[in-house]
Amino acid sequence: MTQAPQQVPNTQVAYTTNNAGIPVESDEHSLTIGSNGPVLLQDHYLIEKMAQFNRERIPERVVHAKGSGAYGTFEVTNDVSQFTKADLFQPGRRTEMLARFSTVAGETGSPDTWRDPRGFALKFYTEYGNYDLVGNNTPVFFVRDPQKFQDFIRSQKRRPDNGLRDNNMQWDFWTLSPESAHMVTWLMGDRGIPKTYRHMNGYSSHTYMWVNGGGEKFWVKYHLKTDQGIDFLTQEEADRLAGEDADCHRRDLFQAIERGDHPSWTVHVQVMPFEDAADYRFNPFDLTKVWPHADYPLIEVGRMTLDQNPEDYFIHVEQAAFEPSNLVPGIGPSPDKMLLGRLFSYPDTHRYRIGPNYAQLPPNRPRSPVNSYAKDGPMRYEAAGTGAPYAPNSYGGPAAAVQQFGDIAGWQAAGEMVREAYKLHREDDDFGQPRTMIRQVLDDAARGRLVANVSGHLKQGVTRPVVDRAVRYWRNIDKETGDRIAQGVGGA
Repeated sequence: MTQAPQQVPNTQVAYTTNNAGIPVESDEHSLTIGSNGPVLLQDHYLIEKMAQFNRERIPERVVHAKGSGAYGTFEVTNDVSQFTKADLFQPGRRTEMLARFSTVAGETGSPDTWRDPRGFALKFYTEYGNYDLVGNNTPVFFVRDPQKFQDFIRSQKRRPDNGLRDNNMQWDFWTLSPESAHMVTWLMGDRGIPKTYRHMNGYSSHTYMWVNGGGEKFWVKYHLKTDQGIDFLTQEEADRLAGEDADCHRRDLFQAIERGDHPSWTVHVQVMPFEDAADYRFNPFDLTKVWPHADYPLIEVGRMTLDQNPEDYFIHVEQAAFEPSNLVPGIGPSPDKMLLGRLFSYPDTHRYRIGPNYAQLPPNRPRSPVNSYAKDGPMRYEAAGTGAPYAPNSYGGPAAAVQQFGDIAGWQAAGEMVREAYKLHREDDDFGQPRTMIRQVLDDAARGRLVANVSGHLKQGVTRPVVDRAVRYWRNIDKETGDRIAQGVGGA
Protein backbone atom coordinates (compact mmCIF):
# COMPACT_ATOMS: atom_id res chain seq x y z
CA MET A 1 0.00 0.00 0.00
CA THR A 2 1.13 3.54 -0.73
CA GLN A 3 0.02 6.70 0.94
CA ALA A 4 -2.94 8.51 -0.59
CA PRO A 5 -1.81 11.20 -3.05
CA GLN A 6 -2.06 14.71 -1.64
CA GLN A 7 -4.18 17.21 -3.55
CA VAL A 8 -1.58 19.95 -3.88
CA PRO A 9 -0.45 22.00 -6.90
CA ASN A 10 2.00 20.12 -9.14
CA THR A 11 4.64 22.25 -10.81
CA GLN A 12 5.82 19.37 -13.03
CA VAL A 13 2.73 18.41 -14.99
CA ALA A 14 2.88 15.06 -16.79
CA TYR A 15 1.39 14.78 -20.26
CA THR A 16 -2.03 13.15 -20.64
CA THR A 17 -2.21 9.68 -22.15
CA ASN A 18 -4.99 7.28 -22.98
CA ASN A 19 -5.36 4.03 -21.07
CA ALA A 20 -2.70 2.41 -23.23
CA GLY A 21 -0.17 5.10 -22.27
CA ILE A 22 -0.30 6.87 -25.65
CA PRO A 23 -0.10 10.69 -25.50
CA VAL A 24 -3.41 12.37 -26.39
CA GLU A 25 -3.78 15.40 -28.64
CA SER A 26 -6.20 17.46 -26.53
CA ASP A 27 -7.89 17.47 -23.14
CA GLU A 28 -10.56 19.89 -24.32
CA HIS A 29 -11.51 19.48 -27.96
CA SER A 30 -13.07 16.58 -29.84
CA LEU A 31 -12.00 15.73 -33.39
CA THR A 32 -14.49 17.26 -35.82
CA ILE A 33 -14.83 18.18 -39.50
CA GLY A 34 -14.17 21.91 -39.09
CA SER A 35 -14.96 23.76 -35.86
CA ASN A 36 -18.72 23.39 -36.44
CA GLY A 37 -18.69 19.96 -38.06
CA PRO A 38 -19.75 16.53 -36.78
CA VAL A 39 -17.70 14.64 -34.22
CA LEU A 40 -15.70 11.81 -35.78
CA LEU A 41 -15.95 8.22 -34.64
CA GLN A 42 -12.22 7.91 -35.20
CA ASP A 43 -11.58 10.16 -32.16
CA HIS A 44 -10.56 7.07 -30.19
CA TYR A 45 -9.65 9.06 -27.05
CA LEU A 46 -13.10 10.65 -26.88
CA ILE A 47 -14.70 7.22 -27.37
CA GLU A 48 -12.47 5.74 -24.66
CA LYS A 49 -13.37 8.53 -22.21
CA MET A 50 -17.09 8.19 -22.82
CA ALA A 51 -17.05 4.39 -22.69
CA GLN A 52 -14.98 4.41 -19.50
CA PHE A 53 -17.30 6.97 -17.89
CA ASN A 54 -20.36 4.88 -18.77
CA ARG A 55 -18.80 1.96 -16.91
CA GLU A 56 -17.42 3.77 -13.86
CA ARG A 57 -19.97 2.23 -11.54
CA ILE A 58 -20.18 -1.41 -10.70
CA PRO A 59 -23.53 -2.57 -9.33
CA GLU A 60 -23.83 -1.48 -5.72
CA ARG A 61 -24.11 -4.08 -3.01
CA VAL A 62 -27.65 -5.33 -2.47
CA VAL A 63 -27.06 -4.77 1.24
CA HIS A 64 -24.31 -2.76 2.96
CA ALA A 65 -24.15 -0.54 -0.14
CA LYS A 66 -22.73 2.53 1.58
CA GLY A 67 -19.59 2.15 3.60
CA SER A 68 -16.16 3.37 4.61
CA GLY A 69 -12.90 1.53 4.89
CA ALA A 70 -9.30 1.71 6.00
CA TYR A 71 -6.20 -0.43 6.28
CA GLY A 72 -4.45 -1.29 9.49
CA THR A 73 -2.90 -4.04 11.57
CA PHE A 74 -4.01 -6.68 14.05
CA GLU A 75 -1.58 -7.54 16.82
CA VAL A 76 -1.98 -10.49 19.21
CA THR A 77 -1.73 -9.43 22.86
CA ASN A 78 -2.71 -12.66 24.62
CA ASP A 79 -1.86 -16.30 24.06
CA VAL A 80 -4.94 -18.19 22.80
CA SER A 81 -2.98 -20.94 21.02
CA GLN A 82 -4.55 -23.52 23.34
CA PHE A 83 -7.80 -22.88 21.46
CA THR A 84 -6.69 -22.40 17.83
CA LYS A 85 -3.73 -23.03 15.57
CA ALA A 86 -4.82 -20.22 13.20
CA ASP A 87 -1.68 -18.35 12.19
CA LEU A 88 -3.01 -14.84 12.84
CA PHE A 89 -3.87 -15.67 16.48
CA GLN A 90 -0.49 -17.06 17.50
CA PRO A 91 1.56 -15.19 20.15
CA GLY A 92 3.41 -12.16 18.83
CA ARG A 93 1.74 -12.20 15.41
CA ARG A 94 1.15 -8.89 13.63
CA THR A 95 -1.14 -9.16 10.60
CA GLU A 96 -2.02 -6.52 8.02
CA MET A 97 -5.75 -6.07 7.51
CA LEU A 98 -8.57 -4.12 5.87
CA ALA A 99 -11.80 -3.03 7.57
CA ARG A 100 -15.05 -1.84 6.03
CA PHE A 101 -17.92 -0.34 8.03
CA SER A 102 -21.32 0.20 6.47
CA THR A 103 -25.01 0.78 6.84
CA VAL A 104 -27.27 -2.10 5.78
CA ALA A 105 -30.50 -0.98 4.11
CA GLY A 106 -29.58 2.33 2.48
CA GLU A 107 -28.19 2.92 -0.97
CA THR A 108 -24.74 4.33 -1.75
CA GLY A 109 -25.99 7.91 -1.39
CA SER A 110 -28.10 7.41 1.74
CA PRO A 111 -27.36 9.27 4.99
CA ASP A 112 -24.92 7.70 7.41
CA THR A 113 -27.23 8.42 10.33
CA TRP A 114 -30.35 6.46 9.45
CA ARG A 115 -31.38 4.02 12.18
CA ASP A 116 -29.88 0.82 10.82
CA PRO A 117 -27.46 -1.93 11.82
CA ARG A 118 -23.85 -1.27 10.87
CA GLY A 119 -21.71 -3.77 9.03
CA PHE A 120 -18.30 -4.55 10.53
CA ALA A 121 -16.28 -6.51 7.95
CA LEU A 122 -12.61 -7.40 8.38
CA LYS A 123 -10.05 -8.98 6.06
CA PHE A 124 -6.81 -10.31 7.56
CA TYR A 125 -3.92 -10.97 5.15
CA THR A 126 -2.48 -14.05 6.91
CA GLU A 127 0.45 -16.31 6.04
CA TYR A 128 -2.07 -18.93 4.86
CA GLY A 129 -4.49 -16.81 2.86
CA ASN A 130 -7.14 -14.22 3.63
CA TYR A 131 -9.29 -14.63 6.71
CA ASP A 132 -12.55 -12.65 6.55
CA LEU A 133 -14.63 -11.92 9.63
CA VAL A 134 -17.98 -10.56 8.50
CA GLY A 135 -20.12 -9.15 11.31
CA ASN A 136 -22.21 -6.25 12.54
CA ASN A 137 -22.24 -3.79 15.42
CA THR A 138 -24.78 -6.05 17.14
CA PRO A 139 -24.23 -9.52 18.63
CA VAL A 140 -27.50 -10.88 17.21
CA PHE A 141 -29.55 -10.70 14.00
CA PHE A 142 -33.21 -10.50 12.90
CA VAL A 143 -33.64 -14.06 11.60
CA ARG A 144 -32.01 -17.42 12.25
CA ASP A 145 -32.60 -19.22 8.93
CA PRO A 146 -31.25 -18.10 5.52
CA GLN A 147 -34.62 -18.97 3.96
CA LYS A 148 -35.95 -15.71 5.45
CA PHE A 149 -32.94 -13.48 4.80
CA GLN A 150 -33.96 -12.21 1.36
CA ASP A 151 -37.48 -11.48 2.61
CA PHE A 152 -36.14 -9.59 5.61
CA ILE A 153 -33.91 -7.41 3.44
CA ARG A 154 -36.75 -6.60 1.05
CA SER A 155 -38.90 -5.51 3.99
CA GLN A 156 -36.22 -2.94 4.89
CA LYS A 157 -35.73 -1.67 1.34
CA ARG A 158 -38.06 0.34 -0.94
CA ARG A 159 -41.61 -0.44 -1.98
CA PRO A 160 -41.97 -1.75 -5.53
CA ASP A 161 -44.92 0.54 -6.32
CA ASN A 162 -43.62 3.97 -5.31
CA GLY A 163 -39.91 3.44 -4.63
CA LEU A 164 -40.19 4.68 -1.04
CA ARG A 165 -38.93 3.09 2.16
CA ASP A 166 -41.82 2.06 4.32
CA ASN A 167 -41.97 1.56 8.10
CA ASN A 168 -45.13 -0.48 7.65
CA MET A 169 -43.24 -3.15 5.70
CA GLN A 170 -40.59 -3.31 8.40
CA TRP A 171 -43.00 -3.72 11.29
CA ASP A 172 -45.18 -6.09 9.31
CA PHE A 173 -42.22 -8.42 8.82
CA TRP A 174 -40.83 -8.01 12.36
CA THR A 175 -44.13 -8.66 14.12
CA LEU A 176 -44.75 -11.75 11.98
CA SER A 177 -41.24 -12.98 12.84
CA PRO A 178 -40.99 -13.11 16.65
CA GLU A 179 -37.36 -14.26 16.45
CA SER A 180 -36.55 -10.67 15.42
CA ALA A 181 -37.40 -9.31 18.90
CA HIS A 182 -33.87 -9.35 20.30
CA MET A 183 -32.34 -7.58 17.29
CA VAL A 184 -35.15 -5.04 17.04
CA THR A 185 -34.55 -4.15 20.71
CA TRP A 186 -30.91 -3.45 19.85
CA LEU A 187 -31.84 -1.51 16.73
CA MET A 188 -34.43 0.72 18.38
CA GLY A 189 -32.17 1.41 21.37
CA ASP A 190 -29.21 3.75 21.67
CA ARG A 191 -26.83 1.61 19.64
CA GLY A 192 -29.14 1.77 16.64
CA ILE A 193 -27.35 4.99 15.61
CA PRO A 194 -23.64 5.08 16.55
CA LYS A 195 -22.05 8.50 16.97
CA THR A 196 -19.32 7.48 14.50
CA TYR A 197 -17.93 4.24 13.15
CA ARG A 198 -15.11 4.71 15.66
CA HIS A 199 -17.56 4.64 18.58
CA MET A 200 -19.21 1.27 17.98
CA ASN A 201 -18.34 -2.31 18.82
CA GLY A 202 -18.13 -5.13 16.31
CA TYR A 203 -19.34 -8.70 16.73
CA SER A 204 -19.05 -11.87 14.70
CA SER A 205 -22.66 -12.56 15.76
CA HIS A 206 -22.19 -16.03 14.27
CA THR A 207 -20.63 -18.90 16.15
CA TYR A 208 -17.41 -20.27 14.64
CA MET A 209 -15.24 -23.27 15.35
CA TRP A 210 -11.62 -23.03 16.50
CA VAL A 211 -9.27 -26.03 16.27
CA ASN A 212 -5.97 -26.16 18.15
CA GLY A 213 -2.74 -27.90 17.21
CA GLY A 214 -3.85 -31.08 18.96
CA GLY A 215 -7.10 -31.30 17.04
CA GLU A 216 -9.32 -30.16 19.93
CA LYS A 217 -12.37 -28.18 18.86
CA PHE A 218 -14.05 -25.20 20.48
CA TRP A 219 -17.00 -22.95 19.64
CA VAL A 220 -16.26 -19.19 19.64
CA LYS A 221 -17.92 -15.83 19.24
CA TYR A 222 -15.91 -12.67 18.49
CA HIS A 223 -16.35 -9.33 20.24
CA LEU A 224 -14.44 -6.22 19.10
CA LYS A 225 -14.67 -3.55 21.78
CA THR A 226 -14.04 0.02 20.65
CA ASP A 227 -11.15 1.65 22.52
CA GLN A 228 -12.75 5.05 21.81
CA GLY A 229 -15.73 4.15 24.00
CA ILE A 230 -19.34 3.46 23.00
CA ASP A 231 -21.25 6.59 21.99
CA PHE A 232 -24.45 7.18 20.06
CA LEU A 233 -26.68 9.80 18.48
CA THR A 234 -30.20 10.53 19.61
CA GLN A 235 -32.89 10.32 16.95
CA GLU A 236 -33.07 14.13 16.85
CA GLU A 237 -29.30 14.48 16.37
CA ALA A 238 -29.29 11.80 13.69
CA ASP A 239 -32.15 13.45 11.78
CA ARG A 240 -30.36 16.80 11.87
CA LEU A 241 -27.07 15.31 10.65
CA ALA A 242 -28.81 13.42 7.85
CA GLY A 243 -29.64 16.81 6.33
CA GLU A 244 -26.52 18.73 7.33
CA ASP A 245 -23.84 16.13 6.56
CA ALA A 246 -25.13 12.86 5.13
CA ASP A 247 -21.55 11.53 4.93
CA CYS A 248 -20.55 12.41 8.49
CA HIS A 249 -19.45 8.88 9.47
CA ARG A 250 -17.39 8.43 6.32
CA ARG A 251 -15.85 11.87 6.80
CA ASP A 252 -15.09 11.23 10.48
CA LEU A 253 -13.21 7.98 9.86
CA PHE A 254 -11.12 9.42 7.03
CA GLN A 255 -10.26 12.61 8.87
CA ALA A 256 -9.43 10.85 12.13
CA ILE A 257 -6.89 8.63 10.39
CA GLU A 258 -5.57 11.53 8.34
CA ARG A 259 -4.78 13.56 11.48
CA GLY A 260 -3.14 10.58 13.18
CA ASP A 261 -5.98 9.76 15.57
CA HIS A 262 -5.93 6.08 14.69
CA PRO A 263 -9.01 4.21 15.95
CA SER A 264 -8.53 0.83 17.58
CA TRP A 265 -10.58 -2.06 18.89
CA THR A 266 -9.63 -4.72 21.43
CA VAL A 267 -10.55 -8.16 20.11
CA HIS A 268 -12.03 -10.71 22.50
CA VAL A 269 -13.61 -14.12 22.10
CA GLN A 270 -16.03 -16.19 24.08
CA VAL A 271 -14.91 -19.81 24.06
CA MET A 272 -17.33 -22.70 24.61
CA PRO A 273 -15.98 -26.25 25.00
CA PHE A 274 -17.16 -28.35 22.07
CA GLU A 275 -19.22 -30.71 24.23
CA ASP A 276 -21.11 -27.88 25.99
CA ALA A 277 -23.14 -27.04 22.90
CA ALA A 278 -25.34 -30.13 23.08
CA ASP A 279 -27.13 -29.19 26.30
CA TYR A 280 -26.37 -25.48 26.79
CA ARG A 281 -29.43 -23.59 28.04
CA PHE A 282 -29.71 -21.61 24.77
CA ASN A 283 -29.06 -23.01 21.32
CA PRO A 284 -25.49 -21.74 20.80
CA PHE A 285 -25.87 -21.63 17.01
CA ASP A 286 -29.04 -19.51 16.97
CA LEU A 287 -28.09 -16.11 15.53
CA THR A 288 -30.84 -14.38 17.52
CA LYS A 289 -29.24 -15.39 20.85
CA VAL A 290 -26.18 -14.33 22.83
CA TRP A 291 -24.07 -16.35 25.25
CA PRO A 292 -24.25 -14.60 28.63
CA HIS A 293 -20.79 -13.48 29.72
CA ALA A 294 -21.37 -15.03 33.14
CA ASP A 295 -21.36 -18.42 31.40
CA TYR A 296 -18.54 -17.75 28.94
CA PRO A 297 -16.50 -14.66 29.85
CA LEU A 298 -14.57 -12.60 27.32
CA ILE A 299 -10.97 -13.62 26.66
CA GLU A 300 -8.69 -10.96 25.18
CA VAL A 301 -6.98 -11.88 21.93
CA GLY A 302 -5.42 -8.73 20.47
CA ARG A 303 -5.85 -5.21 19.17
CA MET A 304 -6.89 -3.97 15.74
CA THR A 305 -5.71 -0.50 14.72
CA LEU A 306 -6.67 1.37 11.56
CA ASP A 307 -3.90 3.74 10.49
CA GLN A 308 -3.98 4.08 6.71
CA ASN A 309 -6.63 5.58 4.46
CA PRO A 310 -7.01 3.92 1.04
CA GLU A 311 -5.29 5.72 -1.80
CA ASP A 312 -8.41 5.30 -3.95
CA TYR A 313 -11.87 4.70 -2.49
CA PHE A 314 -13.28 2.83 -5.48
CA ILE A 315 -10.37 0.42 -5.78
CA HIS A 316 -9.89 -0.38 -2.12
CA VAL A 317 -13.34 0.02 -0.55
CA GLU A 318 -15.98 -0.27 -3.27
CA GLN A 319 -14.26 -3.30 -4.79
CA ALA A 320 -13.40 -4.90 -1.46
CA ALA A 321 -15.03 -8.32 -1.22
CA PHE A 322 -15.57 -9.90 2.20
CA GLU A 323 -16.83 -13.45 2.53
CA PRO A 324 -17.26 -15.66 5.60
CA SER A 325 -16.15 -18.64 3.50
CA ASN A 326 -12.58 -17.31 3.72
CA LEU A 327 -11.62 -19.52 6.67
CA VAL A 328 -7.95 -20.25 7.29
CA PRO A 329 -6.55 -23.43 8.90
CA GLY A 330 -7.57 -23.54 12.55
CA ILE A 331 -10.94 -21.85 11.97
CA GLY A 332 -14.14 -23.40 10.65
CA PRO A 333 -17.90 -22.83 10.47
CA SER A 334 -20.53 -24.05 12.91
CA PRO A 335 -24.09 -25.41 12.51
CA ASP A 336 -25.32 -21.77 12.48
CA LYS A 337 -27.75 -21.95 9.54
CA MET A 338 -27.38 -18.27 8.64
CA LEU A 339 -23.60 -18.64 8.53
CA LEU A 340 -23.84 -21.72 6.35
CA GLY A 341 -26.10 -19.83 3.93
CA ARG A 342 -23.68 -16.91 3.81
CA LEU A 343 -20.78 -19.20 2.92
CA PHE A 344 -22.37 -19.39 -0.53
CA SER A 345 -24.16 -16.06 -0.74
CA TYR A 346 -21.23 -13.70 -0.22
CA PRO A 347 -18.76 -15.01 -2.82
CA ASP A 348 -21.64 -15.49 -5.26
CA THR A 349 -22.66 -11.84 -5.01
CA HIS A 350 -19.03 -10.80 -5.56
CA ARG A 351 -18.87 -12.87 -8.73
CA TYR A 352 -21.96 -11.03 -9.98
CA ARG A 353 -21.08 -7.54 -8.76
CA ILE A 354 -17.35 -7.39 -9.49
CA GLY A 355 -16.66 -10.42 -11.67
CA PRO A 356 -15.36 -13.98 -11.24
CA ASN A 357 -11.76 -12.80 -10.78
CA TYR A 358 -12.48 -10.37 -7.94
CA ALA A 359 -9.85 -12.07 -5.77
CA GLN A 360 -7.13 -10.60 -8.00
CA LEU A 361 -8.11 -7.01 -7.21
CA PRO A 362 -5.82 -5.08 -4.81
CA PRO A 363 -7.97 -5.17 -1.64
CA ASN A 364 -8.82 -8.85 -2.11
CA ARG A 365 -5.48 -10.19 -3.30
CA PRO A 366 -3.83 -12.41 -0.67
CA ARG A 367 -0.39 -11.48 0.61
CA SER A 368 0.44 -15.20 0.66
CA PRO A 369 1.19 -17.43 -2.37
CA VAL A 370 -1.78 -18.38 -4.58
CA ASN A 371 -1.53 -21.81 -6.19
CA SER A 372 -5.02 -22.19 -7.58
CA TYR A 373 -6.33 -24.11 -10.56
CA ALA A 374 -8.87 -21.36 -11.28
CA LYS A 375 -8.45 -19.98 -14.79
CA ASP A 376 -9.86 -17.59 -17.39
CA GLY A 377 -13.08 -15.60 -17.11
CA PRO A 378 -13.68 -11.85 -17.53
CA MET A 379 -10.88 -9.53 -16.38
CA ARG A 380 -8.44 -12.35 -15.62
CA TYR A 381 -4.92 -10.91 -15.61
CA GLU A 382 -2.85 -13.38 -13.60
CA ALA A 383 -2.02 -16.81 -14.99
CA ALA A 384 -2.75 -19.79 -12.79
CA GLY A 385 0.88 -20.87 -12.85
CA THR A 386 -0.01 -24.49 -12.25
CA GLY A 387 2.05 -26.21 -14.94
CA ALA A 388 -1.11 -27.75 -16.37
CA PRO A 389 -4.70 -26.55 -15.92
CA TYR A 390 -5.89 -29.69 -14.17
CA ALA A 391 -5.17 -31.76 -11.10
CA PRO A 392 -3.53 -34.13 -10.62
CA ASN A 393 -0.87 -33.49 -13.26
CA SER A 394 2.72 -34.50 -13.83
CA TYR A 395 3.98 -31.06 -14.89
CA GLY A 396 4.80 -29.43 -11.58
CA GLY A 397 1.32 -28.39 -10.51
CA PRO A 398 0.49 -27.89 -6.84
CA ALA A 399 -1.02 -30.67 -4.77
CA ALA A 400 -3.09 -30.52 -1.59
CA ALA A 401 -0.97 -30.75 1.58
CA VAL A 402 -3.23 -33.30 3.22
CA GLN A 403 -0.89 -34.01 6.15
CA GLN A 404 -0.47 -30.31 6.94
CA PHE A 405 -3.94 -28.93 6.27
CA GLY A 406 -6.17 -31.97 5.75
CA ASP A 407 -7.96 -31.93 9.09
CA ILE A 408 -11.60 -30.96 8.72
CA ALA A 409 -12.96 -28.32 11.09
CA GLY A 410 -16.37 -29.96 11.23
CA TRP A 411 -18.88 -31.71 13.43
CA GLN A 412 -20.93 -34.89 13.29
CA ALA A 413 -24.47 -34.78 11.95
CA ALA A 414 -27.00 -37.49 11.15
CA GLY A 415 -30.71 -37.77 10.50
CA GLU A 416 -33.41 -37.44 7.89
CA MET A 417 -33.52 -34.48 5.50
CA VAL A 418 -36.01 -32.07 7.07
CA ARG A 419 -37.16 -28.47 6.98
CA GLU A 420 -37.34 -27.74 10.68
CA ALA A 421 -36.43 -25.09 13.21
CA TYR A 422 -33.48 -25.53 15.52
CA LYS A 423 -33.90 -28.03 18.30
CA LEU A 424 -35.06 -26.02 21.32
CA HIS A 425 -32.80 -25.88 24.34
CA ARG A 426 -34.24 -25.55 27.82
CA GLU A 427 -34.30 -21.73 27.98
CA ASP A 428 -34.90 -20.99 24.30
CA ASP A 429 -37.64 -18.52 23.42
CA ASP A 430 -37.79 -15.40 21.30
CA PHE A 431 -38.57 -12.84 24.00
CA GLY A 432 -36.49 -13.85 27.02
CA GLN A 433 -33.14 -12.35 26.05
CA PRO A 434 -34.54 -8.99 24.85
CA ARG A 435 -36.57 -8.84 28.08
CA THR A 436 -33.36 -9.33 30.07
CA MET A 437 -31.69 -6.62 28.00
CA ILE A 438 -34.47 -4.10 28.74
CA ARG A 439 -34.76 -4.90 32.44
CA GLN A 440 -31.14 -5.57 33.40
CA VAL A 441 -28.91 -3.81 30.85
CA LEU A 442 -30.72 -0.57 30.00
CA ASP A 443 -31.12 2.16 32.60
CA ASP A 444 -34.26 4.29 32.97
CA ALA A 445 -33.03 6.93 30.51
CA ALA A 446 -32.15 4.31 27.88
CA ARG A 447 -35.55 2.63 28.34
CA GLY A 448 -37.20 6.00 27.83
CA ARG A 449 -35.30 6.58 24.59
CA LEU A 450 -36.19 3.08 23.41
CA VAL A 451 -39.91 3.77 23.96
CA ALA A 452 -39.64 7.13 22.19
CA ASN A 453 -37.75 5.64 19.23
CA VAL A 454 -40.25 2.82 18.74
CA SER A 455 -43.29 5.06 19.20
CA GLY A 456 -41.94 7.64 16.76
CA HIS A 457 -41.12 4.97 14.19
CA LEU A 458 -44.59 3.41 14.46
CA LYS A 459 -46.25 6.79 13.87
CA GLN A 460 -44.58 7.18 10.48
CA GLY A 461 -46.87 5.48 8.01
CA VAL A 462 -47.54 2.23 9.87
CA THR A 463 -51.11 0.99 9.47
CA ARG A 464 -53.29 0.50 12.54
CA PRO A 465 -53.44 -3.31 12.35
CA VAL A 466 -49.64 -3.48 12.22
CA VAL A 467 -49.34 -0.93 15.05
CA ASP A 468 -51.63 -3.06 17.20
CA ARG A 469 -49.56 -6.13 16.38
CA ALA A 470 -46.36 -4.21 17.22
CA VAL A 471 -47.76 -3.28 20.63
CA ARG A 472 -48.51 -6.93 21.35
CA TYR A 473 -44.98 -7.80 20.16
CA TRP A 474 -43.46 -5.36 22.65
CA ARG A 475 -45.74 -6.49 25.47
CA ASN A 476 -44.47 -10.02 24.83
CA ILE A 477 -40.93 -8.70 25.25
CA ASP A 478 -41.69 -6.55 28.30
CA LYS A 479 -45.21 -5.57 29.37
CA GLU A 480 -44.28 -2.22 30.88
CA THR A 481 -42.36 -1.22 27.76
CA GLY A 482 -45.24 -2.39 25.55
CA ASP A 483 -47.74 -0.38 27.60
CA ARG A 484 -45.61 2.76 27.30
CA ILE A 485 -45.33 2.25 23.55
CA ALA A 486 -49.09 1.78 23.32
CA GLN A 487 -49.56 5.09 25.10
CA GLY A 488 -47.04 6.72 22.78
CA VAL A 489 -48.95 5.66 19.65
CA GLY A 490 -52.37 6.69 20.95
CA GLY A 491 -53.48 3.61 22.83
CA ALA A 492 -53.83 0.01 21.75
